[in-house]
Amino acid sequence: MLNLTGKNALVTGIANNRSIAWGIAQQLYKAGANLGITYLPDERGKMETKVAELVQPLNPSLFIPCNVQNDEQIQSTFETVRDKWGKLDILIHCLAFANKEDLSGDFSQTSRSGFKTALEISTYSLMQLSGAAKPLMTQGGSIVTLTYLGGVRAIPNYNVMGVAKAGLEMSVRYLAAELGSQNIRVNAISAGPIRTLASSAVGGILDMIHHVEQVAPLRRTVTQLEVGNAAAFLCSDLSSGITGQVLYVDAGYEIMGM
Repeated sequence: MLNLTGKNALVTGIANNRSIAWGIAQQLYKAGANLGITYLPDERGKMETKVAELVQPLNPSLFIPCNVQNDEQIQSTFETVRDKWGKLDILIHCLAFANKEDLSGDFSQTSRSGFKTALEISTYSLMQLSGAAKPLMTQGGSIVTLTYLGGVRAIPNYNVMGVAKAGLEMSVRYLAAELGSQNIRVNAISAGPIRTLASSAVGGILDMIHHVEQVAPLRRTVTQLEVGNAAAFLCSDLSSGITGQVLYVDAGYEIMGM
């Protein structure tokens, strides 16, 4: 039986009720995990208010601002985890961003600054957060991130985010190799296209979703809760022998040639 009772889980990347991170947080809570939630702070505090209201039913014991482009905030986040919890068992990394102008048109026209931004937030942040989580996972742990098929195949308009996801998937393997001796497992879920705040910036996202509905073996896309179920599995003892892997949760689309 999937049981996360007694596990401390830090979830990043919840922006609204369409976020995949929201689906994951719900399923971790359902399995009994004690939740900590981070949010991206903004000057007016709108994101804090929105996310706080959304996650209130999950009774998070930690609610922390964390901008992964700010080293001090990352340090503060994990100091809070250490001070309040003492240990960390689960880290959910659901962070990705690229400038909208870099998610359509010619890939070769990606700006230098846009490339740096996409890789810093979407790829480098996994290494940052994993490194900060490592000393707190004193009893082993599970780190799960989100990727997409565009990291291994060319998807129209996915462009620089495809490069970021390719780097993310390779980072999963290197982190799994590094952290395995401490019984810390690192895996990725490659979810099918879901309409989220992040994916809405990708040119033609609705066409991508409709294509999957026509071609995928299950003839549909997947839901946030289905991705959440997979994440809960990867965070549980039921997956104790799995690390360094990319698990496709995409209604089977990845297997199709045409």
